[in-house]
Amino acid sequence: MATKGTVLVVDDEPSIRRYLQTLLEVEGYSVLAAASGREALEIAQGEQRPDLVILDVLMPEMDGLETLRSLMQVDGSLRVVMLSCSGEVATVVEAIKLGAQDYLTKPFEKSELDAALLKCKKRSELESEKERLEEYCEQITKDLSFIASSAQMIRIREQVLQIAPVDVPVFLYGESGVGKEVIARMIHLRSSRANQPFIKVNCAALPSELLESELFGYEPGAFTGATRSKPGKFELANHGTILLDEIAEMSTHLQAKLLHVLQDQQYSRLGGRSLVTLDVRVIAATNTDVHEAIRSGRFREDLYYRLNVFTVHVPPLRERTREIPILLTHFVTKYSKKLQKHAPPISGQLIEATINYNWPGNLRELENFAKRYVILEDSEAMIRELTVLRAREEAAEPAPTDANSVRPPQGLKSLVRSLKDQAEMQAIAQALDQTNWNRKEAARLLYISYKALLYKIRQFNLDPGRTPRSRGPRPSVEKLAE
Repeated sequence: MATKGTVLVVDDEPSIRRYLQTLLEVEGYSVLAAASGREALEIAQGEQRPDLVILDVLMPEMDGLETLRSLMQVDGSLRVVMLSCSGEVATVVEAIKLGAQDYLTKPFEKSELDAALLKCKKRSELESEKERLEEYCEQITKDLSFIASSAQMIRIREQVLQIAPVDVPVFLYGESGVGKEVIARMIHLRSSRANQPFIKVNCAALPSELLESELFGYEPGAFTGATRSKPGKFELANHGTILLDEIAEMSTHLQAKLLHVLQDQQYSRLGGRSLVTLDVRVIAATNTDVHEAIRSGRFREDLYYRLNVFTVHVPPLRERTREIPILLTHFVTKYSKKLQKHAPPISGQLIEATINYNWPGNLRELENFAKRYVILEDSEAMIRELTVLRAREEAAEPAPTDANSVRPPQGLKSLVRSLKDQAEMQAIAQALDQTNWNRKEAARLLYISYKALLYKIRQFNLDPGRTPRSRGPRPSVEKLAE
């Protein structure tokens, strides 16, 4: 027959112990007895852990307060009811401070004992409910950044929830700003590694030599300026998750080393001899066409198949426009709280303008737009901003190349803009051609940032298979205007 729980009775008087044992066993409790504080500690540290302790204050050698203090160190969740012949206020206050749930003065009625036991039970139930609610709220909070209402994103969410507990590599790909890092963090938080580190490394942000030392660490003297040892990102992420963002921008030499690390689960720091053993889940992300990168030799096929156990393609925002109003509301609410401002109203015209815009920067661009709106609180200005951006996008669209197509008359401004775009496209294509599509090197040749180059490549729809490569002098203005 199941009992209500186990109670440990601690009192140096045998008659009190027998009396309490009889009362408690009648009520359905399993009872353990101890004649001293030290005996009580031995029982509490043993296999028969009590659910509740009834502890006498006045005992020889180790008194009740000292015993209570030691019991709380063993298990702070223990429920303790103190017993004493005197109800001195100072003693009661000290016992409550140390963690006692209640205090009974001898002699006591059975009803008083029942009330104390019920109080302990209710408190235990409340704390269990609190823990359950906190765990539930934590799970909700973890997923707040992942807002899904379109069929594509709902499917991705379901995939993430399935794959997160399975300890395998995941490959994320999609345009810049679509939320790959959010998905990576969700995978980490839903995995068994959730309480371990989550480390992000941007592989496009550092040259190859620096990236190698950043990933794998180094020992003193490994290179000029290495005066002390430094752990790499893989070491910092041990037992946790590492996100290798923009992995397609990693040099092929470093890709080969990464492949061996993933296969062997160990490596040496730069300049080091001892091996570092790893237990890290790897999530890779890129905004480039991986298959094209493999064909052009910029990304190792064997590394791709090592990482590509499970793939998630995150669609751009323009392909899930139904989520834009929800995301806009979320970001406006978020930054209103963060900036301690009242959330400005979101009009139907503003929502329509956000839906009609293509958002080349995806969620990152939308989030920054929402932040500006919270600061400015000017709906008309934000609509005008989107209208101007949309007009620029439409003007930048490549003109039809069909020789039989009839081109409408152009004004001088349109002609100049078209010539500028053509010249930009030719210059970018030539730089990419010269560097064998090494975009970081091409950006350096063009004196523009790497991100600006990526934007222009998307704007002009350039790729290695159909890049208009320069083979002679640049076309004349008259030829481009024909």
